[in-house]
Parts: sequence; structure tokens; C-alpha cells
Amino acid sequence: MTKIITTWAILFFAFQLNAVAQNWDIDITKSINPQNPNSGYWKFTSGSTYFISAAIPVSLIIQGASKKNCSIKQKGYEIFGAIAIEVIISETMKEAFHRQRPAEKYPLEVFPYKNISGRAFPSGHTSLAFATAASLSLQYKKWFVTVPAYLWSTMVAYSRIYLGVHYPSDVLAGAAVGIGSAYLSNWLHNRLFSKNKSNQLPDQF
Repeated sequence: MTKIITTWAILFFAFQLNAVAQNWDIDITKSINPQNPNSGYWKFTSGSTYFISAAIPVSLIIQGASKKNCSIKQKGYEIFGAIAIEVIISETMKEAFHRQRPAEKYPLEVFPYKNISGRAFPSGHTSLAFATAASLSLQYKKWFVTVPAYLWSTMVAYSRIYLGVHYPSDVLAGAAVGIGSAYLSNWLHNRLFSKNKSNQLPDQF
């Protein structure tokens, strides 16, 4: 639970940083975003977010069901839980802050790959990617899972700035929301699973 509080403290810090450092925010955005952000690679990276974040938990649940392995299925459900928490928090924040996209505020300085308006804080793509990556890392504590997962989520975050639809503070906040959601889902799942397991012990004797 301490890790969850720490993660969301980082989110609060990111929002405060955004409030006092607008110049820093837009300067970095302009340095990353080209005049014609037409890179197929970064568009694909950004677009992969929803597919990968859905495919991983679904594949775990199907694999667990086919092998009759409850542990694998629970991993899939836990990732879905992280995604659900992330969506609720992200959408609530978007409605609360209703921040303009960088191209709306700086139309002559930031060039989006397509027209998208409003609701920029936090980055939903980034929070979803980091929720998925953090959940995988909590469940499979191996470098060959953790490193690629966080590398992919970081590239998603970078792609959102490159494509001109988010500020750096948007993706920092999104990363904090995603990681915090994963830890919260893991904490809730462990408490629920432990309770259910203890309730089943008398049946084993």
C-alpha cells in the first residue's frame, strides 16, 4: 500500500510541476514533435496500446482455462483489474482538469498527427501501457519480462509527445496513474485471493 501512495505522490508532484513549469513542458514537446509527425513506427507504437493491453490478459485467461490453472487465470484478471482502475482514474482526472492538447494552445508550434481536442491530462495511452507493464512486472519478476514491458510502455509515452497530442507532464502523470493502478489491483487481488484461499482450507482436510 505504501508503494501505491508513493506512486500517486509522484502523480501529484507531476501536476504541480506542470502548473509551475509550462515553459519546460512546451519546450520539450516542441523539441520532440516534428512539423510532420508522419512516422509509421511511432504511429504503430501508439496504436499498439489497446491491442497489447487487451491481448495479454485475455491470452492469460484463455491459457489458464485451457490448462485448468487458476493461478494463470488470476494473473489475467489482475491485469484487467489494473486496467479498470486506470480507466476510472484517468477519465475522472481528464474531466476534472480538462486540459487542452498542446496543438490547441500552441497551434503554430506543435503539429499533431491528427486533429484531437481537449482532455489531455493525463495521457490515457500512457496510463494504459504502464498499467499493463507494471502488472506484468509484479506477476513475473524476471528481467526478460520487466525490461521489454517497461521499454514498450516508455515508447508509447514518447510516441504521444512525438505525435503532438500530449505534453511531457501528461505522460508522466499517465505513467504514475498506470503504475499506481497496477499496485492497487495487485494489493486488492492478494487480499481477496488470500481470503478465499484461507476460506478453502477446511475443505482440504
